[in-house]
Amino acid sequence: MNAAAPALSADCLIIGAGVSGLATALALLEAGRSVTVIDANTVGSGASHGNCGTLTPSHAPPLAGPGTLWRAARWMFTPDAPLYIKPSLDPLRLGWFLGFARRCNAKDYRASAQAKSLLLEDSRRRIQDWVSRYGLCCEFAETGEDYVFRTRRALDHELRDLPLLRELGIAVEIVDGAAFEASDPAFRSGVVGAMRFRGDAALRPDRYVAELARVVRERGGHILESCPLLGLTEEGRGVRVQTAQGAFSARDAILATGAWTPKIAAAVGLRWLRKAIQPGKGYSITYSRPTQLPKRPSILFEPSVCVTSWSDGYRLGSTMEFSGFDASLNPRRLAALERGARAFLHEPVGPQERERWCGWRPMSRDDVPLIGRAPGHAHLWLAVGHGMMGVGMSAGTGQLLADLLCDRAPTVDPGPFDPARFA
Repeated sequence: MNAAAPALSADCLIIGAGVSGLATALALLEAGRSVTVIDANTVGSGASHGNCGTLTPSHAPPLAGPGTLWRAARWMFTPDAPLYIKPSLDPLRLGWFLGFARRCNAKDYRASAQAKSLLLEDSRRRIQDWVSRYGLCCEFAETGEDYVFRTRRALDHELRDLPLLRELGIAVEIVDGAAFEASDPAFRSGVVGAMRFRGDAALRPDRYVAELARVVRERGGHILESCPLLGLTEEGRGVRVQTAQGAFSARDAILATGAWTPKIAAAVGLRWLRKAIQPGKGYSITYSRPTQLPKRPSILFEPSVCVTSWSDGYRLGSTMEFSGFDASLNPRRLAALERGARAFLHEPVGPQERERWCGWRPMSRDDVPLIGRAPGHAHLWLAVGHGMMGVGMSAGTGQLLADLLCDRAPTVDPGPFDPARFA
Protein backbone atom coordinates (compact mmCIF):
# COMPACT_ATOMS: atom_id res chain seq x y z
CA MET A 1 0.00 0.00 0.00
CA ASN A 2 1.43 3.37 -0.95
CA ALA A 3 1.12 6.61 1.02
CA ALA A 4 -1.57 7.95 -1.33
CA ALA A 5 -3.89 4.97 -0.87
CA PRO A 6 -7.16 5.63 0.97
CA ALA A 7 -7.28 4.74 4.66
CA LEU A 8 -8.54 1.29 5.56
CA SER A 9 -11.55 1.30 7.83
CA ALA A 10 -11.74 -0.45 11.19
CA ASP A 11 -14.20 -0.39 14.07
CA CYS A 12 -11.75 -1.20 16.89
CA LEU A 13 -8.07 -1.04 15.96
CA ILE A 14 -5.85 -2.76 18.54
CA ILE A 15 -2.17 -1.91 18.43
CA GLY A 16 -0.22 -4.89 19.77
CA ALA A 17 -0.76 -8.62 19.15
CA GLY A 18 0.56 -9.82 22.48
CA VAL A 19 -1.52 -11.47 25.15
CA SER A 20 -3.27 -8.25 26.30
CA GLY A 21 -4.11 -7.10 22.78
CA LEU A 22 -5.46 -10.47 21.66
CA ALA A 23 -7.49 -10.99 24.84
CA THR A 24 -8.98 -7.52 24.37
CA ALA A 25 -9.76 -8.39 20.75
CA LEU A 26 -11.65 -11.51 21.81
CA ALA A 27 -13.60 -9.69 24.52
CA LEU A 28 -14.60 -6.96 22.04
CA LEU A 29 -15.69 -9.54 19.47
CA GLU A 30 -17.82 -11.18 22.15
CA ALA A 31 -19.36 -7.75 22.82
CA GLY A 32 -20.34 -7.38 19.15
CA ARG A 33 -17.57 -5.03 17.99
CA SER A 34 -15.44 -5.77 14.94
CA VAL A 35 -11.70 -5.82 15.45
CA THR A 36 -8.43 -5.36 13.58
CA VAL A 37 -5.16 -6.06 15.41
CA ILE A 38 -1.79 -4.80 14.16
CA ASP A 39 1.69 -5.60 15.44
CA ALA A 40 5.16 -4.37 14.56
CA ASN A 41 6.45 -7.94 14.69
CA THR A 42 4.54 -11.21 14.98
CA VAL A 43 1.82 -12.60 17.23
CA GLY A 44 3.13 -13.19 20.76
CA SER A 45 6.71 -12.14 20.01
CA GLY A 46 7.07 -10.02 23.16
CA ALA A 47 7.10 -10.83 26.87
CA SER A 48 4.34 -13.46 26.45
CA HIS A 49 6.78 -15.79 24.69
CA GLY A 50 9.17 -16.48 27.57
CA ASN A 51 6.60 -16.17 30.37
CA CYS A 52 6.28 -19.00 32.88
CA GLY A 53 2.55 -19.25 32.23
CA THR A 54 1.25 -19.11 35.79
CA LEU A 55 -2.18 -17.63 36.58
CA THR A 56 -1.65 -16.37 40.07
CA PRO A 57 -4.13 -14.38 42.15
CA SER A 58 -1.58 -15.15 44.88
CA HIS A 59 0.80 -12.65 43.24
CA ALA A 60 -1.43 -9.67 43.99
CA PRO A 61 1.09 -7.91 46.30
CA PRO A 62 3.07 -5.46 44.12
CA LEU A 63 6.80 -5.10 43.59
CA ALA A 64 6.66 -1.64 45.18
CA GLY A 65 6.38 -2.21 48.92
CA PRO A 66 8.06 -1.74 52.29
CA GLY A 67 11.60 -3.10 52.07
CA THR A 68 11.87 -3.04 48.27
CA LEU A 69 14.13 0.01 48.20
CA TRP A 70 16.43 -1.50 50.80
CA ARG A 71 16.74 -4.73 48.80
CA ALA A 72 17.33 -2.82 45.57
CA ALA A 73 20.07 -0.74 47.18
CA ARG A 74 21.69 -3.83 48.69
CA TRP A 75 21.75 -5.57 45.29
CA MET A 76 22.80 -2.49 43.27
CA PHE A 77 26.31 -3.88 42.72
CA THR A 78 25.24 -7.53 42.32
CA PRO A 79 24.36 -7.89 38.62
CA ASP A 80 22.92 -11.40 39.04
CA ALA A 81 20.66 -10.52 42.01
CA PRO A 82 16.93 -11.30 41.70
CA LEU A 83 16.22 -7.55 41.52
CA TYR A 84 18.89 -5.51 39.77
CA ILE A 85 18.78 -1.80 38.93
CA LYS A 86 21.54 -0.75 36.57
CA PRO A 87 22.82 2.71 37.56
CA SER A 88 21.72 5.36 35.06
CA LEU A 89 21.35 9.13 34.75
CA ASP A 90 18.56 8.87 32.17
CA PRO A 91 16.00 11.47 33.39
CA LEU A 92 13.01 9.35 32.35
CA ARG A 93 14.28 6.36 34.31
CA LEU A 94 15.16 8.54 37.29
CA GLY A 95 11.68 10.05 37.25
CA TRP A 96 10.09 6.61 37.09
CA PHE A 97 12.13 5.35 40.04
CA LEU A 98 11.29 8.42 42.09
CA GLY A 99 7.59 7.72 41.53
CA PHE A 100 8.14 4.03 42.28
CA ALA A 101 10.01 4.88 45.50
CA ARG A 102 7.07 6.96 46.70
CA ARG A 103 4.86 3.86 46.41
CA CYS A 104 7.09 1.73 48.63
CA ASN A 105 4.97 2.19 51.75
CA ALA A 106 2.36 0.10 53.54
CA LYS A 107 -0.68 2.15 52.46
CA ASP A 108 0.08 2.14 48.74
CA TYR A 109 1.23 -1.49 48.90
CA ARG A 110 -2.19 -2.51 50.22
CA ALA A 111 -4.05 -0.39 47.66
CA SER A 112 -2.12 -1.86 44.73
CA ALA A 113 -2.57 -5.40 46.06
CA GLN A 114 -6.33 -4.91 46.35
CA ALA A 115 -6.60 -3.66 42.77
CA LYS A 116 -4.39 -6.40 41.33
CA SER A 117 -6.20 -9.10 43.29
CA LEU A 118 -9.59 -8.24 41.80
CA LEU A 119 -8.27 -8.25 38.23
CA LEU A 120 -6.18 -11.41 38.67
CA GLU A 121 -9.07 -13.36 40.15
CA ASP A 122 -11.52 -12.16 37.50
CA SER A 123 -9.05 -13.03 34.76
CA ARG A 124 -8.26 -16.45 36.24
CA ARG A 125 -11.95 -17.39 36.03
CA ARG A 126 -12.40 -15.94 32.54
CA ILE A 127 -9.40 -17.75 31.10
CA GLN A 128 -10.76 -21.04 32.39
CA ASP A 129 -14.12 -20.20 30.80
CA TRP A 130 -12.46 -19.33 27.48
CA VAL A 131 -10.48 -22.57 27.53
CA SER A 132 -13.74 -24.47 27.90
CA ARG A 133 -15.92 -22.47 25.49
CA TYR A 134 -13.39 -22.01 22.70
CA GLY A 135 -11.40 -25.22 23.10
CA LEU A 136 -8.13 -23.37 23.69
CA CYS A 137 -5.41 -26.00 23.40
CA CYS A 138 -2.89 -24.48 25.80
CA GLU A 139 -2.45 -27.11 28.55
CA PHE A 140 -4.49 -25.15 31.09
CA ALA A 141 -4.52 -26.90 34.47
CA GLU A 142 -5.72 -26.00 37.96
CA THR A 143 -2.34 -26.84 39.41
CA GLY A 144 -2.05 -24.46 42.33
CA GLU A 145 1.39 -23.05 43.11
CA ASP A 146 3.96 -23.42 45.88
CA TYR A 147 6.31 -20.82 47.33
CA VAL A 148 9.21 -22.91 48.66
CA PHE A 149 11.70 -21.64 51.26
CA ARG A 150 15.12 -22.79 52.44
CA THR A 151 15.61 -20.19 55.18
CA ARG A 152 13.37 -19.49 58.13
CA ARG A 153 14.06 -15.78 57.82
CA ALA A 154 12.65 -15.60 54.29
CA LEU A 155 9.60 -17.66 55.25
CA ASP A 156 8.87 -15.53 58.31
CA HIS A 157 9.21 -12.36 56.25
CA GLU A 158 6.75 -13.59 53.63
CA LEU A 159 4.30 -14.77 56.29
CA ARG A 160 3.81 -11.11 57.21
CA ASP A 161 1.56 -10.87 54.15
CA LEU A 162 -0.76 -13.63 55.40
CA PRO A 163 -3.38 -11.25 56.88
CA LEU A 164 -3.47 -9.21 53.67
CA LEU A 165 -3.70 -12.28 51.45
CA ARG A 166 -6.55 -13.72 53.49
CA GLU A 167 -8.29 -10.35 53.53
CA LEU A 168 -8.17 -10.46 49.73
CA GLY A 169 -9.78 -13.90 49.75
CA ILE A 170 -6.63 -15.77 48.71
CA ALA A 171 -6.52 -19.19 50.33
CA VAL A 172 -3.06 -20.01 51.71
CA GLU A 173 -1.90 -23.28 53.25
CA ILE A 174 1.34 -23.38 55.26
CA VAL A 175 3.22 -26.65 54.78
CA ASP A 176 5.97 -27.77 57.16
CA GLY A 177 9.34 -28.43 55.55
CA ALA A 178 9.49 -32.13 56.40
CA ALA A 179 5.95 -32.69 55.19
CA PHE A 180 6.67 -30.80 51.99
CA GLU A 181 9.80 -32.84 51.23
CA ALA A 182 7.89 -36.06 51.88
CA SER A 183 5.11 -35.02 49.50
CA ASP A 184 7.33 -33.83 46.64
CA PRO A 185 10.49 -35.92 46.07
CA ALA A 186 11.72 -33.55 43.35
CA PHE A 187 13.04 -31.27 46.10
CA ARG A 188 16.34 -31.63 47.89
CA SER A 189 16.48 -31.77 51.67
CA GLY A 190 16.70 -28.47 53.50
CA VAL A 191 13.24 -27.03 52.76
CA VAL A 192 12.03 -25.22 55.89
CA GLY A 193 8.48 -24.71 54.68
CA ALA A 194 6.17 -23.75 51.85
CA MET A 195 3.16 -21.56 51.17
CA ARG A 196 0.63 -23.39 48.98
CA PHE A 197 -1.89 -21.48 46.85
CA ARG A 198 -4.41 -24.00 45.57
CA GLY A 199 -6.43 -21.39 43.66
CA ASP A 200 -3.63 -20.66 41.18
CA ALA A 201 -3.44 -22.28 37.75
CA ALA A 202 -1.04 -22.60 34.83
CA LEU A 203 -0.94 -22.90 31.06
CA ARG A 204 1.58 -22.96 28.25
CA PRO A 205 1.89 -19.26 27.35
CA ASP A 206 2.98 -19.50 23.72
CA ARG A 207 0.11 -21.89 22.96
CA TYR A 208 -2.36 -19.66 24.82
CA VAL A 209 -1.39 -16.64 22.73
CA ALA A 210 -1.52 -18.67 19.50
CA GLU A 211 -4.95 -19.99 20.43
CA LEU A 212 -6.25 -16.51 21.21
CA ALA A 213 -5.11 -15.46 17.74
CA ARG A 214 -6.86 -18.48 16.20
CA VAL A 215 -10.17 -17.71 17.92
CA VAL A 216 -9.96 -13.99 17.06
CA ARG A 217 -9.55 -14.89 13.38
CA GLU A 218 -12.30 -17.52 13.50
CA ARG A 219 -14.71 -14.96 14.95
CA GLY A 220 -14.01 -12.52 12.15
CA GLY A 221 -11.14 -10.46 13.59
CA HIS A 222 -8.20 -9.43 11.42
CA ILE A 223 -4.55 -9.59 12.51
CA LEU A 224 -1.81 -7.80 10.56
CA GLU A 225 1.80 -8.65 11.43
CA SER A 226 4.91 -6.64 10.47
CA CYS A 227 2.77 -3.52 10.69
CA PRO A 228 4.49 -1.02 13.00
CA LEU A 229 2.68 2.07 14.21
CA LEU A 230 4.00 5.40 12.88
CA GLY A 231 1.50 7.90 14.27
CA LEU A 232 -2.00 8.40 15.62
CA THR A 233 -4.33 11.39 15.66
CA GLU A 234 -7.95 11.84 16.66
CA GLU A 235 -10.23 13.06 13.91
CA GLY A 236 -13.89 13.84 14.46
CA ARG A 237 -15.65 10.73 15.73
CA GLY A 238 -12.66 8.44 15.56
CA VAL A 239 -8.91 8.14 15.03
CA ARG A 240 -6.54 8.00 12.10
CA VAL A 241 -3.59 5.67 12.50
CA GLN A 242 -0.51 5.73 10.28
CA THR A 243 1.34 2.43 9.92
CA ALA A 244 4.04 0.95 7.73
CA GLN A 245 1.27 -0.76 5.76
CA GLY A 246 -0.76 2.40 5.25
CA ALA A 247 -3.37 4.42 7.09
CA PHE A 248 -6.36 3.20 9.08
CA SER A 249 -9.47 5.09 10.14
CA ALA A 250 -11.05 3.60 13.23
CA ARG A 251 -13.89 4.36 15.59
CA ASP A 252 -11.69 3.43 18.57
CA ALA A 253 -8.01 2.57 18.98
CA ILE A 254 -6.60 0.50 21.85
CA LEU A 255 -2.93 0.68 22.75
CA ALA A 256 -1.71 -2.74 23.96
CA THR A 257 1.98 -2.32 23.24
CA GLY A 258 3.52 -3.72 26.42
CA ALA A 259 7.02 -2.58 27.28
CA TRP A 260 7.29 -0.71 23.96
CA THR A 261 4.73 1.83 25.17
CA PRO A 262 7.32 4.47 26.22
CA LYS A 263 8.94 4.18 22.78
CA ILE A 264 5.74 5.09 20.93
CA ALA A 265 4.27 7.49 23.50
CA ALA A 266 5.18 10.56 21.47
CA ALA A 267 3.77 9.05 18.25
CA VAL A 268 0.32 8.68 19.84
CA GLY A 269 0.37 12.05 21.63
CA LEU A 270 0.81 10.62 25.14
CA ARG A 271 4.29 11.75 26.12
CA TRP A 272 3.50 11.33 29.83
CA LEU A 273 3.51 7.55 29.30
CA ARG A 274 7.31 7.69 29.06
CA LYS A 275 7.37 8.53 32.78
CA ALA A 276 4.67 6.03 33.75
CA ILE A 277 6.19 2.83 32.33
CA GLN A 278 9.70 1.39 32.27
CA PRO A 279 10.88 -1.94 30.80
CA GLY A 280 11.67 -4.57 33.43
CA LYS A 281 13.82 -7.28 31.88
CA GLY A 282 13.07 -10.91 32.67
CA TYR A 283 14.90 -14.10 31.72
CA SER A 284 14.00 -17.72 31.17
CA ILE A 285 15.63 -20.95 30.04
CA THR A 286 13.57 -23.71 28.45
CA TYR A 287 14.60 -27.38 28.42
CA SER A 288 13.23 -30.78 27.60
CA ARG A 289 11.59 -32.33 30.66
CA PRO A 290 13.77 -33.85 33.39
CA THR A 291 12.60 -37.17 34.81
CA GLN A 292 11.80 -35.71 38.23
CA LEU A 293 9.57 -32.61 38.28
CA PRO A 294 7.96 -30.56 41.04
CA LYS A 295 4.34 -31.60 41.41
CA ARG A 296 3.10 -28.08 40.75
CA PRO A 297 4.53 -24.77 39.53
CA SER A 298 6.86 -23.43 42.19
CA ILE A 299 8.57 -20.24 43.23
CA LEU A 300 12.00 -21.02 44.67
CA PHE A 301 11.78 -18.07 46.95
CA GLU A 302 15.25 -16.95 47.98
CA PRO A 303 16.71 -16.88 44.43
CA SER A 304 13.30 -15.81 43.01
CA VAL A 305 13.18 -18.56 40.38
CA CYS A 306 9.90 -19.79 38.92
CA VAL A 307 9.75 -23.46 37.83
CA THR A 308 7.04 -24.60 35.42
CA SER A 309 6.56 -27.46 32.99
CA TRP A 310 4.22 -28.75 30.31
CA SER A 311 3.81 -31.95 28.30
CA ASP A 312 7.10 -31.63 26.42
CA GLY A 313 8.99 -28.82 28.13
CA TYR A 314 10.35 -27.38 31.34
CA ARG A 315 11.18 -23.74 32.17
CA LEU A 316 13.15 -21.75 34.72
CA GLY A 317 12.28 -18.08 34.70
CA SER A 318 11.89 -14.78 36.53
CA THR A 319 14.34 -12.14 37.82
CA MET A 320 13.80 -8.39 37.39
CA GLU A 321 16.44 -6.20 35.76
CA PHE A 322 16.01 -2.49 35.14
CA SER A 323 18.54 -1.72 32.42
CA GLY A 324 16.50 0.12 29.84
CA PHE A 325 16.00 -1.50 26.44
CA ASP A 326 19.21 -3.54 26.59
CA ALA A 327 18.42 -6.64 24.49
CA SER A 328 21.55 -8.63 25.38
CA LEU A 329 21.32 -12.00 27.11
CA ASN A 330 23.29 -11.60 30.32
CA PRO A 331 24.95 -14.99 30.98
CA ARG A 332 25.38 -14.20 34.69
CA ARG A 333 21.65 -13.73 35.15
CA LEU A 334 20.86 -16.88 33.20
CA ALA A 335 23.38 -18.80 35.29
CA ALA A 336 21.67 -17.46 38.43
CA LEU A 337 18.45 -19.22 37.36
CA GLU A 338 20.22 -22.56 37.13
CA ARG A 339 22.19 -21.95 40.34
CA GLY A 340 18.99 -21.14 42.21
CA ALA A 341 17.31 -24.28 40.90
CA ARG A 342 20.29 -26.45 41.91
CA ALA A 343 19.90 -25.35 45.53
CA PHE A 344 16.33 -26.69 45.61
CA LEU A 345 15.91 -29.50 43.07
CA HIS A 346 17.47 -32.90 42.47
CA GLU A 347 17.16 -32.32 38.71
CA PRO A 348 17.39 -28.54 38.29
CA VAL A 349 17.65 -28.58 34.47
CA GLY A 350 16.39 -30.77 31.67
CA PRO A 351 18.58 -33.01 29.52
CA GLN A 352 18.40 -30.69 26.50
CA GLU A 353 18.46 -26.91 26.53
CA ARG A 354 16.04 -25.50 23.96
CA GLU A 355 16.03 -21.74 24.39
CA ARG A 356 17.64 -18.92 26.35
CA TRP A 357 15.38 -15.91 26.38
CA CYS A 358 15.03 -12.40 27.75
CA GLY A 359 12.21 -9.93 27.31
CA TRP A 360 10.84 -6.71 28.75
CA ARG A 361 7.82 -6.46 31.01
CA PRO A 362 5.93 -3.15 31.04
CA MET A 363 6.36 -1.96 34.65
CA SER A 364 4.11 0.87 35.79
CA ARG A 365 5.20 3.03 38.71
CA ASP A 366 2.61 1.50 41.05
CA ASP A 367 2.74 -2.03 39.53
CA VAL A 368 -0.93 -1.68 38.53
CA PRO A 369 -1.87 -1.68 34.83
CA LEU A 370 -3.31 1.30 32.96
CA ILE A 371 -6.69 0.20 31.59
CA GLY A 372 -9.20 2.68 30.27
CA ARG A 373 -9.66 5.79 28.17
CA ALA A 374 -6.52 7.86 27.54
CA PRO A 375 -6.85 11.22 29.33
CA GLY A 376 -7.88 14.00 26.96
CA HIS A 377 -8.94 11.58 24.22
CA ALA A 378 -12.40 10.39 23.24
CA HIS A 379 -11.44 7.40 21.10
CA LEU A 380 -8.02 6.24 22.35
CA TRP A 381 -7.86 3.55 25.05
CA LEU A 382 -5.00 1.91 26.96
CA ALA A 383 -4.27 -1.65 28.04
CA VAL A 384 -0.64 -1.34 29.14
CA GLY A 385 1.61 -1.61 32.20
CA HIS A 386 0.82 -5.16 33.33
CA GLY A 387 4.30 -5.80 34.68
CA MET A 388 4.90 -9.50 35.37
CA MET A 389 1.17 -10.31 35.26
CA GLY A 390 0.35 -9.87 31.57
CA VAL A 391 -0.77 -13.46 30.98
CA GLY A 392 -2.54 -13.71 34.32
CA MET A 393 -4.45 -10.44 33.81
CA SER A 394 -5.16 -10.86 30.10
CA ALA A 395 -8.80 -11.96 30.02
CA GLY A 396 -9.80 -9.61 32.83
CA THR A 397 -8.14 -6.70 31.05
CA GLY A 398 -9.93 -7.51 27.81
CA GLN A 399 -13.30 -7.76 29.51
CA LEU A 400 -12.83 -4.53 31.47
CA LEU A 401 -11.95 -2.61 28.30
CA ALA A 402 -14.84 -4.16 26.38
CA ASP A 403 -17.24 -3.11 29.12
CA LEU A 404 -15.88 0.44 29.14
CA LEU A 405 -15.94 0.81 25.35
CA CYS A 406 -19.49 -0.56 25.17
CA ASP A 407 -20.69 1.58 28.09
CA ARG A 408 -21.60 -1.41 30.24
CA ALA A 409 -21.22 -1.78 34.00
CA PRO A 410 -17.87 -3.57 34.49
CA THR A 411 -17.45 -6.51 36.85
CA VAL A 412 -14.16 -5.07 38.14
CA ASP A 413 -14.01 -1.50 39.50
CA PRO A 414 -12.15 0.46 36.80
CA GLY A 415 -11.09 3.24 39.19
CA PRO A 416 -7.69 1.87 40.32
CA PHE A 417 -6.68 1.22 36.69
CA ASP A 418 -7.61 4.65 35.31
CA PRO A 419 -4.68 5.95 33.22
CA ALA A 420 -5.47 9.50 34.35
CA ARG A 421 -3.64 8.83 37.62
CA PHE A 422 -0.36 9.28 35.74
CA ALA A 423 -1.25 12.04 33.29
